[in-house]
Amino acid sequence: MELGVYVHIPFCIKKCSYCDFVSYPNQYEKQEEYIKKLIKEIEENQKLLEDNEITTIYFGGGTPSSIKPELIKMILEKILEYGKIENSSKVEITIEVNPGTVTKNNLQLYKNCGINRLSIGLQSTKDVLLEKIGRIHNYEQFLNTYNWAREVGFESINVDLMLGLPNQTISDLKESLENITNLKSEPNHISVYSLIIEEGTEIERKITKGEIVLPDEDEERNQYHYTKNFLELKGYKHYEISNFAKTGFESKHNLNCWKQKQYIGFGLAAHSYINGTRYSNTYDLEEYLRTPSNGIKKVEEEQQAKEDMRKEYMLLGLRILDGISVNKFKEKFTENPIYLFRKELEKLVKEGLVEIDLDNIKLTNKGLDFANLVWEEFV
Repeated sequence: MELGVYVHIPFCIKKCSYCDFVSYPNQYEKQEEYIKKLIKEIEENQKLLEDNEITTIYFGGGTPSSIKPELIKMILEKILEYGKIENSSKVEITIEVNPGTVTKNNLQLYKNCGINRLSIGLQSTKDVLLEKIGRIHNYEQFLNTYNWAREVGFESINVDLMLGLPNQTISDLKESLENITNLKSEPNHISVYSLIIEEGTEIERKITKGEIVLPDEDEERNQYHYTKNFLELKGYKHYEISNFAKTGFESKHNLNCWKQKQYIGFGLAAHSYINGTRYSNTYDLEEYLRTPSNGIKKVEEEQQAKEDMRKEYMLLGLRILDGISVNKFKEKFTENPIYLFRKELEKLVKEGLVEIDLDNIKLTNKGLDFANLVWEEFV
């Protein structure tokens, strides 16, 4: 079976004010010890890597580009050593990089060791907005990173943008979208995420104190629709709630997750989904580092019943704009989802949130705005 691989690098220079990911700023003295443990974890899963065809590898974080690039190379070489790979040119290998944490030489090393896709965390081309959300870089540093990436030969590049930022206007968003799509060699993929306020983050505290103000819900939705219309006119396909791509440059790693395919996660807090079982590694760095060599502690585990697996397939599949193929659902579960979920779908169709044809169930334009209500039907 196909298998995706996720590698979590939990180090960063500084935590962004909205970040609640498992990451540790300025603990780089632990990076080599961490990588040794991570490689040991990969070795412990040699059989799983050998028995399944690896189709995607994704380095996320934290900020993977903030550690020594030689360590990234070591991890990738170990995965490729054990991994069953039918055609290496078809394996999508992505690394997240942040401007201000990477050099042209680092990017060249990534390229040389087999990484073929970059995901650059920009968020906005307005320096004043970047400062408000605690980013360590400015727009000029992004341009340097992007241009270096093209110069060393990266053909597949994603750029992350955010909307709903403090005091952000449609004009600010328009400027960011124009700047990015007018680059000499425009990115093949653009992810656009709404700012989510997580409990305990610095930005939540600032909002509570009235130090910053977010756009209201209507303004945030206007920004979303503006982004959708702008990028579609520029030739990007809106293929997932928050993702736009030129033809053939959709994120294979993320699509496989939304299609409920298998993946294994290595590193701190990394999640896995194997044979209907979901589990994650410990979220505590010190615990991860001191774990005996006979196995990393799993802190969450769920063996899905068939009913739960079918519901999750619907929930994940309705993130994709093309929707769920009735025939593919039947191939996997031997049942027709239109009949199986007739009550839920009848309600959603009546409310104008979902539409159904002979072989497809997908969100309507209204459903894009109320996707959470759709997904709730399958929880």
